[in-house]
Amino acid sequence: PEARRDPYPFYARMRRESPVHRSAQGVWYLTRYADVEAALSDLRLSNDRDRMTRAYGALGGDLKALSRLTDRLGRVMTNTDPPDHARLRRLANRAFTARRVEALRDGVQRIVDRLIDEAVAAGPTTDLIEAVASPLPMSVVCELFGIPDEDRPQVKSWFRRFGRLSEDIDKSEAAIEQYEEYLSGLIRQRRREPGDDLISALVATQAQDERLTDSELLSTCFVLITAGDETTTHLIGNGVLALLRHPDQLARLRADPGLIRGAVDELARYDTVTQAIVRVVAEDLEIGGRTLREGELVYLFLGATNRDPERFEDPDRLDLSRPGNRHLSFGHGPHFCLGGPLAKLQAEVAIGTLVRRLPELRLADGAVPDWRPNPLQRRLSTLLLTY
Repeated sequence: PEARRDPYPFYARMRRESPVHRSAQGVWYLTRYADVEAALSDLRLSNDRDRMTRAYGALGGDLKALSRLTDRLGRVMTNTDPPDHARLRRLANRAFTARRVEALRDGVQRIVDRLIDEAVAAGPTTDLIEAVASPLPMSVVCELFGIPDEDRPQVKSWFRRFGRLSEDIDKSEAAIEQYEEYLSGLIRQRRREPGDDLISALVATQAQDERLTDSELLSTCFVLITAGDETTTHLIGNGVLALLRHPDQLARLRADPGLIRGAVDELARYDTVTQAIVRVVAEDLEIGGRTLREGELVYLFLGATNRDPERFEDPDRLDLSRPGNRHLSFGHGPHFCLGGPLAKLQAEVAIGTLVRRLPELRLADGAVPDWRPNPLQRRLSTLLLTY
């Protein structure tokens, strides 16, 4: 429970005592910035679906069940290696452009204002996660991909299930199957009647690239729609909590709203949503004097690297104007998170608007932040606030 509430002292000890650590199960844990940054660009550490499935399956138990989900998702840019990864990434890059993301800013602002209006009208206390942080990315994604209004409640229920993948494998697998059927229908409809949404853009890109299969198009849509939902929600939730716990930094942001872009990067570093990502050793290699063997799983602890004093001065201090903030919260190298700019845009608008519109914003009396029991993700179940 203590590590769930605050994992960073544990990470500090790991960096000092065993920065390249092998568990009793034969899984490797990397916690130093330099090691993880290098690992994220090292093609000997694979993200390939088939390798991942074999590695998880070999461990047995719940991890073996989880490997079914890895296999179920098919081949997408998040679970392939070059050259397939580069080909699939180019597809997404052509459709998911910086211009398309920035064009969403005004729409995101309207959604945030509406959600805050509804929360304030409902009473003096609200759960930030339920009222703002969770519905915002859902609404933005539905707009971006042209999901009809009448379908959004069902899509939202699937999203919630995806956010708990490891908690109920069978229900998650069923939800993935239903969602894939739904997306297949949307893709067929966009082929007949293209619009200006992202699915239509991906369909048009497929028409120009005969190597892209229907299965790859479906899986790409699946990943782009779902991948950033929980990350965005908890970037906002973790960020607001960090500001409330550091009133000096909150006051700085109120006095200078122009700090918001750098502030979001610092909040992403300070309390990282994706605490760890996983790779499989594709070829024996040495890291920190230890030999990692082909087929072994490697956990890259982004949350630990973002507090590494070898990379960040005074890393346990929140500093909204921190210079040279090259955190790894959205990864690094060929698998750098494509949705990072959209997640940061939403966090900029949401956090900036909350700070500006609610000058008395604070934790509700007696409220204790409730962290979900997932060591790989830093996610709040609730965050009760008053204003």
